[in-house]
Amino acid sequence: MELISDVIFGNGMSVPGAEDLSVLHDEYGFPYYKGSTFKGVIREEYERYLFWLGKNEKEIAGQIARLFGENGDDVSEDKITFSDFEISGYVKKAVLDEVCNENSNTSMDDIRNIFSDQILDLFTNVRTFTKVNENGVAQTGSLRMARCVDKGLCLYSEVLCDPDDEAELKEVLYSVKWIGSMRNRGFGKIKLSVEEGA
Repeated sequence: MELISDVIFGNGMSVPGAEDLSVLHDEYGFPYYKGSTFKGVIREEYERYLFWLGKNEKEIAGQIARLFGENGDDVSEDKITFSDFEISGYVKKAVLDEVCNENSNTSMDDIRNIFSDQILDLFTNVRTFTKVNENGVAQTGSLRMARCVDKGLCLYSEVLCDPDDEAELKEVLYSVKWIGSMRNRGFGKIKLSVEEGA
């Protein structure tokens, strides 16, 4: 997943006095996007794709249930699964090595407790928004701040599915162009590509 614009992977949390909307990140500060959230995006795209192919409601419902499960059922082997979309292990290792080299005697606990905010700042930025009234003046109390994952970043996920579903799944994956929050404001434009057996 290549981020074509800044993206907001909201985590439902805020940082009092700093951010009204924060992003998902791991214990070291590396941003990521939940595979289960992406699966919901793909499910919707798949429904549209099948509709465009001329399938009726019953056919669409049956295929969606087979591929994605029903009521949270993810245990069947023929279901499509996605791991979380994460920064490559190579990039993570390089960043963690650099932190350790610059701060001798740094443990992984120190990185989690002391440097995770700095690592998060390497891959994200904070944007401000305000509502403007009919006179072109910022409305009182409307200032909001959101943390965004930087455009240009690439995230990786492992996708598992039945080999018979691969070709169709690729078609649907390539149709996904937007994810995350505030898409109506230009955030969340992405480009997906598939690397076989990576």
